[in-house]
Amino acid sequence: MGCTASSDLPRMKTRDRIVQESLLLFNQHGERPITTNHIAAHLGISPGNLYYHFRNKEEIIFQIFCQYQDYMREHLRIPETRVLEAEDLARYLDAAFAAMWQYRFLFYDLPGLLSRNDPLRDGYHAFVRNELAPLLAQAFAEFAGIGFLSVQQRDIAPLATNAWMIVKFWFPFQQTIHPDTPISEETSRLGIRQVLSLMKPFVQPDFAERFAAMEARYAPMTT
Repeated sequence: MGCTASSDLPRMKTRDRIVQESLLLFNQHGERPITTNHIAAHLGISPGNLYYHFRNKEEIIFQIFCQYQDYMREHLRIPETRVLEAEDLARYLDAAFAAMWQYRFLFYDLPGLLSRNDPLRDGYHAFVRNELAPLLAQAFAEFAGIGFLSVQQRDIAPLATNAWMIVKFWFPFQQTIHPDTPISEETSRLGIRQVLSLMKPFVQPDFAERFAAMEARYAPMTT
């Protein structure tokens, strides 16, 4: 089972609608309680029509992962025509937390999903190992190279990993400690502030003002 491209036609194909609406249902209700029958009923199609496109729920989940993977590749890639700037850190955090929100069900029980879906497990591990981890390490190395961060070479990969762990598990963590508080835009902003607090001790004095402006951008929202 491999990733397939979404349709570019103005009228969305049934296969693409299944993926899109399944993502909506999984995010709203969690993945476990939603069956293929629920998905078919939600779309107003027969289960047989759904099975024509996907043999089971695991195939749908894998295609959702493919969308997440494509999003991350597009929004986190390192520019080829310029060096990174300090402000790119905020751009990366915006994109990463947007992905976590859009595909949040994937990370509420990621070990469970991977244990039940071999293609998803293999695809996820390959993506993290071969693409995401090297990309994050490269970005943090460039931040160090421009003098934004003061971090030794051996500490770049661990620092990037720590930042990624905050991003990856922020929504589940917040749901655990605040079960009665709905996840919202402010939850993402709080997560970004948490990552910035991790980075702050490494920021060089020449970039202190620009970093402070970055922190102010994600200050708590007032009502």
